[in-house]
Amino acid sequence: MAKAKPSLSFLFLFHVLFFTTLLKPSNSQPATAPNPDFIKSSCRSTRYPALCVQCLSGYASSVQQDPRQLARAALQVSLDRARAASSYVAQLSRSHGIKPRESQAVQDCVQNVGHSASQLSQSIDELRQMGGQGAAGAFDWHMSNVQTWVSGALTDQNMCLDGFTRPNMDGSVKNSVRGQVVELAQVVSNALALVDRYGSRHRGSKGQP
Repeated sequence: MAKAKPSLSFLFLFHVLFFTTLLKPSNSQPATAPNPDFIKSSCRSTRYPALCVQCLSGYASSVQQDPRQLARAALQVSLDRARAASSYVAQLSRSHGIKPRESQAVQDCVQNVGHSASQLSQSIDELRQMGGQGAAGAFDWHMSNVQTWVSGALTDQNMCLDGFTRPNMDGSVKNSVRGQVVELAQVVSNALALVDRYGSRHRGSKGQP
């Protein structure tokens, strides 16, 4: 017997419960944030400072005053959100009630967000290799890679949203996807700003122009 497809109402409930959970620090994160002042001041350089603080305040103990660790935490949050959004949109593509004109946009979005997650994963690996020392040229090369991949992840998310700007795309599917991807793009935008901030501070500490 064919497996029943999830309904849109079920997926909406899944979205609410799943992403409410994502706002809470995981077991691998510090349980408390004893000194979030560094995170708050750093988040002022982002486009969405309130969301930035909300996502990263649980990392205050591990971040301390380290802009590299803060950038890494922001990228990890972005990757977690991208993977969750990809899973959600993939479930949506298999749900009852999706219309043919929406199906292609949803399938394209699954690919875009999945590729976005891959680029964020690459950026985390690259940042891990950078460390705090080494020649300026090596640092700049690694930093350029990180910035390129995070920017590419943001482009992928915008491409997903562009697929729902076509005529006759209004409705619950469009709203569900936008609810996922718009906030994801905001989180990634914040991460890119914190990566840029780390790069600028590192170069400044080394006396580079």
